[in-house]
Amino acid sequence: MFDAKFIYWINSVALWTIALSLFFPIFMLFIQCCTALFPVQPKNQLRRLSKPKVGVLVPAHNEALGIKATLDTLFPQLTEQDQLVVVADNCNDETADIARSTGATVIERYDADCRGKGYALDYGLKALVSNPPDVVVVIDADCIVYPGTIDRIASLAATTGRPVQAVYLLDSPAQPTPKDAISALAFLVKNLVRPKGMSQLGLPCLLTGTGMAFPWSILCQISLASGNLVEDMQLSIDLAVAGYPTLLCPEGQVTGVLPKQQQAATSQRTRWEHGHLQTLKTQVPRLLKASVQQRRFDLLALALDLAIPPLSFLVMLWLGIFIIGLAATGLGVATMPVWLLAVEGCLLLIATLLAWAVFGRDRVPMQALLAIPFYILWKIPLYFAFLFRPQTEWIRTDRDG
Repeated sequence: MFDAKFIYWINSVALWTIALSLFFPIFMLFIQCCTALFPVQPKNQLRRLSKPKVGVLVPAHNEALGIKATLDTLFPQLTEQDQLVVVADNCNDETADIARSTGATVIERYDADCRGKGYALDYGLKALVSNPPDVVVVIDADCIVYPGTIDRIASLAATTGRPVQAVYLLDSPAQPTPKDAISALAFLVKNLVRPKGMSQLGLPCLLTGTGMAFPWSILCQISLASGNLVEDMQLSIDLAVAGYPTLLCPEGQVTGVLPKQQQAATSQRTRWEHGHLQTLKTQVPRLLKASVQQRRFDLLALALDLAIPPLSFLVMLWLGIFIIGLAATGLGVATMPVWLLAVEGCLLLIATLLAWAVFGRDRVPMQALLAIPFYILWKIPLYFAFLFRPQTEWIRTDRDG
């Protein structure tokens, strides 16, 4: 009898622990999606008397196919006092020559051992030291920068003395599959809906890799040289802990295109999501500790935001635990954790549908939502790979022709 009661107690505690652990990221996601629905309130911010001098860094590794289109969207937004520097990093194509033909300053870097965007950015910063700008803007070489974006994010960074993130979205490729549409929706939730919800609450967001602006006074104090899979996410955490949390600038926008090739899409998602999960595992405890030590609520909120895993992984995790909970209930284990899991499932569904209905309906047709189960199935090998052989090396995603 004692053994049966003990096993029942252990199973109940385990189920309660898992259910509560899932509640916090799901509830945070729900709050973000609901808060993002409110209209943006104008903020009374001090204006600079003069336009900041901007240095735009464009790290590029074999980007000959698309770099001219990116630079063509940048030059009209710059003035004579601004600089545009392309870092041709370990290139073996015509990236450098094409960039020079547009009038950009091009510096070339070759280092087979130190590969990754972080190393390229660090190299570019050193090139700006002799004539430092007020604000450094980072733009990926495969992006389209919407008119006015550079001025908006640079001015906000100069005014506040904090890093600034424009809205970065990925469009579906030509002739998209339903999987492409769901991937674009997941990216939209991560890079638009959730950061906007945080901004509406007066809280910082995470950097997303491109469309980023930094006051020079901040960047000159740190080293960006890193092969981190998600160097932008790590950088935003480091800066937040140091007292420089990132602001969202919803008026600025940068877009890219999801890769159409299956292998390229898988490589891209593997790098992003393995990097996200590794950062979640190591940096959430760090942020929680810093929030207590510095008595800062914004770091606690950022920890809860970072604790939300990739959306498909969160759905997969919830579904697996919910099925286990139902089976355990059938064996006589406590039913209350299963009711909590059911509530979490409802919150997850409502948050996703709200995000789609308000922000993603134009990008993702309703019939594409039926592909969500197949999209999650496509991700299963990716997450199993994280358990047994997580990706640790930065690998550039192949571009479509």
